[in-house]
Amino acid sequence: MAHNQPTPELLAEAFAKELSLREKRCPDLDSAAVLRYGQFVGSTIDCHERLPRAMDHARAHVHEVESQGGSVANGRVILADTMSRSKGRFTRAWHAPAGGVWGCMLHASTLLDSSKRFVPLAVGVACCEAIREFGGGGANLRWVNDVLFGQRKVAGFLVEGHTGACYGEEYHLVGFGININNNSFPEELSPIATSLAKELGREFDLTDFTTTFLAKLAWNFGLIYYEEAQEMAGETYSGVEGTHRLLESWLSLSSTIGKRVVFGFDVMTSPQYEATVIGVDDGGGLQLQFDDGAMKTEYSGEIRYI
Repeated sequence: MAHNQPTPELLAEAFAKELSLREKRCPDLDSAAVLRYGQFVGSTIDCHERLPRAMDHARAHVHEVESQGGSVANGRVILADTMSRSKGRFTRAWHAPAGGVWGCMLHASTLLDSSKRFVPLAVGVACCEAIREFGGGGANLRWVNDVLFGQRKVAGFLVEGHTGACYGEEYHLVGFGININNNSFPEELSPIATSLAKELGREFDLTDFTTTFLAKLAWNFGLIYYEEAQEMAGETYSGVEGTHRLLESWLSLSSTIGKRVVFGFDVMTSPQYEATVIGVDDGGGLQLQFDDGAMKTEYSGEIRYI
């Protein structure tokens, strides 16, 4: 039996708490509408003691359901207490022992292309907000969605596209790995990884954290749909001076602006160049300035602080 088991009742309580919180923080926003847009998150929750890899399980689930003529539940969350073959970008191994939050969400994407680019931001913001709510005020975001304490990574996310073979339906597989109570890391990860328990000196209830994270994921995905509705109605985004509200949240949590960085599509094995981050554009693209004053905007890839 899995230990990390958010129930529908717990998730409903977390959604209600999230709505109350957002109504206080965002009095100028229709918070109930935002959360309704994101209500699909956690529509079903599939909990396991162990899995090889949650994204592979998600693909197999899509194939099984569609081949039987069914419809995949949007927002289905797959959780595992441990994973044996979890991976990050470029097949990098992700250490996933007992004590962390490991899993994947299936998002049946009907978003416009202009909105899809915000999906990676949403998951990072949701996690950083959850960690801060549990006392980790020192957590911050490194573009695109790594959650750090200082230079050490506490959470990472991988968003992959997947097209169902039967109907051609498009999905986002939103993979997440969040170090909560796991304090021991392989030698190669010890200098760059940390956990919430390690940073704050106490352990946390995994189900409580996961439920909070999913409620915040619902809010931030809801913002994507809410702002898309604004765009389709010919109106500006709802943030200050027409900024996308999710981008505003990302900027408030990020430590990236102003940093000297090395950039690469696979920055660990193939760094491409060094530059200074001067901002992000309206779609979340990273704006970089070279030493000679030339500038470039990157919409995919990764960075490391120098």
